[in-house]
Amino acid sequence: MKKHRTTHFMSSIYMIIFVALFLIITGRFMYIQATGEVSGVSLDEWADKQRTASYTMNSERGKIYDKNGMVLAYDRPTYRMYAILDEAYSENAEEPLHVSNAQETAEKLAPLLDVEEEEIQKPLQNGIDNNRFQVEFGQIGKQISKQTKDEIEDLNIPGIKFEEEPMRYYPNGMFASHIIGFAREEEKETDEGIEHNITGVTGMEDVMNDILGGKDGYISYQRDIYNKKLLDPSEVIQLPEDGDDIYLTIDQKIQTLLEDVMTQADEKYNPTKMNAIIMDPKSGEIVAMSSRPSYDPNNPTDVENWYNDPISTPFEPGSTMKIFTWAAAIEEGVYNGSEGFKSGTYQPNEKIRPIGDHNNGEGWGTISYDEGFERSSNVAASKLLWEKLDTESYYEYLQAFGFEEPTGIDLPGEAVGKISYNWPSDKLRTAFGQSSTVTPIQQMKAASAIVNGGKMVKPYVVDKVVDSSSGDTISETEQEYVGQPISEETAEQMKELMSSVVNGEHGTGKPYQLEDYMVGGKTGTAEIPNPNGGGYLQGKENYVFSFLGMAPIDDPQLMVYVSIQQPELEPDESGSTPLSFIFKNVVENSLHYMDINPEKNEAPDINQMEMPEVVNESTSEVENEMSEIGLNTVVIGEGSKILASSIEAGSSVLPNEKVILVTDEPTMPDIKGWSLREVMILANLLDLQVESFGSGYVTTQNIDVGNPLRSGDYLGVELEEPNSTSENEEPQEEENEEETGEGESE
Repeated sequence: MKKHRTTHFMSSIYMIIFVALFLIITGRFMYIQATGEVSGVSLDEWADKQRTASYTMNSERGKIYDKNGMVLAYDRPTYRMYAILDEAYSENAEEPLHVSNAQETAEKLAPLLDVEEEEIQKPLQNGIDNNRFQVEFGQIGKQISKQTKDEIEDLNIPGIKFEEEPMRYYPNGMFASHIIGFAREEEKETDEGIEHNITGVTGMEDVMNDILGGKDGYISYQRDIYNKKLLDPSEVIQLPEDGDDIYLTIDQKIQTLLEDVMTQADEKYNPTKMNAIIMDPKSGEIVAMSSRPSYDPNNPTDVENWYNDPISTPFEPGSTMKIFTWAAAIEEGVYNGSEGFKSGTYQPNEKIRPIGDHNNGEGWGTISYDEGFERSSNVAASKLLWEKLDTESYYEYLQAFGFEEPTGIDLPGEAVGKISYNWPSDKLRTAFGQSSTVTPIQQMKAASAIVNGGKMVKPYVVDKVVDSSSGDTISETEQEYVGQPISEETAEQMKELMSSVVNGEHGTGKPYQLEDYMVGGKTGTAEIPNPNGGGYLQGKENYVFSFLGMAPIDDPQLMVYVSIQQPELEPDESGSTPLSFIFKNVVENSLHYMDINPEKNEAPDINQMEMPEVVNESTSEVENEMSEIGLNTVVIGEGSKILASSIEAGSSVLPNEKVILVTDEPTMPDIKGWSLREVMILANLLDLQVESFGSGYVTTQNIDVGNPLRSGDYLGVELEEPNSTSENEEPQEEENEEETGEGESE
């Protein structure tokens, strides 16, 4: 009986537990049915998400153009490869649609991707072992060209799929790199998966990223477990919004001229740094700007200098600062150009370290202040400040010229110089460009007052923003005056003084004379502070040589600042040798290109050399026509018809500019001796994938001459610097420049 009672008791306990569990589970089901939620998650939303496929529709990043509509940056299509591994994907299919054999797949893919088989087999096998639906291949599966993609698809490898994704491309290679900057792909994890977006990193690509970037779209639909679209898929499509286009003030032809001559000077003189700005002094438009060291934005690795030095690096400018010292004295009414002073050395009192002229303090005897500007006398600048102007008035002029504030140029990273004005010695030396620091762009803005009747213009590089879909202009930059430090009369007198520097009997700027145009300007030889302390570096080459010039001086159309730091000079060369080579080549050709009438000799009629219409024309007829015109042409292939040209019809062609013509049967030309820029132009015309090694000019190419070329082909080139530069590229030596002593500036 006792055992029977125990059995009944335990049965009751079990019954109670069962009933309790039943009530809990039933209650839970009733709750889920009533609320449609589990742990706060909506079952309807969860189920909808599980059976909904969603894919991003990439927007196209806006293009960057030069002022004439030449493309400087755009999205180039490439492909990302992935592999389907799930057997269920092949269900009901006659042939496999997934990767079933990792080794065999790797053996087929490796030669086309130029990688080891293991690099492909390993992620495939790991995915299969871990029951992954699909896998990607990391870097080796990205940025695949259309040619390689087509070759892989021709093999009909089961499970290998591709997704198109853009890559930012810069057709001119190393070209205004610190202005344009670069953008690169970034991965971002979202609820729908990994998104691949192109994002600006530096330059215009960075500062205008929101405008260029656009907005991605998407497509979603309901699917079954095999990822097949349902009959009623509830499809939703949100079209992408492409980014807006940006037009810069940069002129591609002038910028190309500048890049080419700076590269030549860089290779020959191996300076620490070089900077150049070319500006329309009337509008403030930056027509060209370049620095060395620079980089190729298509492959921004081992970059020596990320800073855009013309706007980001203040330094002691040297004698280009005398422009503003003389302008202040003239404007104050205390300047008499014919008045004489004793050159050589100057010491206002015994507490101030003596000031010496750049010819080791010997001077030229008693000369006029006008001649003092022409000869770039430090003593003249110091006496004007100390004896004619009062130091506080001069400081006010420096502020009026904007030397203690940013110019406001629409580029990232602008820095501001510092006017060192605490001690009498600092004040005296500021008058001829020592002690205080400024940037090249600050000097350009200040000097624009001499062109515009005393008014300064704000420099800028963004011409306009254009809606990429409609072509409508969204915004446009206009000329903006930002102060008037001097009068129109003072500006005219300064133009005469600057002309005497280049064209006068004693001018330090004689090497900058042009054949067909009158130039005005001011030379500078700035000493470099010793990084270890104790004054300035010594030696013939330890200077920042510079020139600020404008032409034609009567009505300046271009204003140029160019500088070079610590070039390796021959014994008979001066700092103006590399600078005048850059200035003369760029400015002379640019003024002809701009169709500015020569002031001196009748110039060659190069502005009348117009590119004819060649696209879709007979190759033989085009070759004859180009030969008659006298253009330097390279015909790619032996096809009967021209399909593309590196220069558009109607454009002006500059001297020695290579014109590349692509036929309908393109073959690989001999590109030995070509510059990287010319290689990039060829690659852009034929849609080639280029990889370069070294710098200088092409010495080796991986594609044999005469081989057929197809879109997406890989072209590898090796470049080397030339051993020497021909004599006709070497400008004349400056006549009046000599080494400066400590504390002096030419």
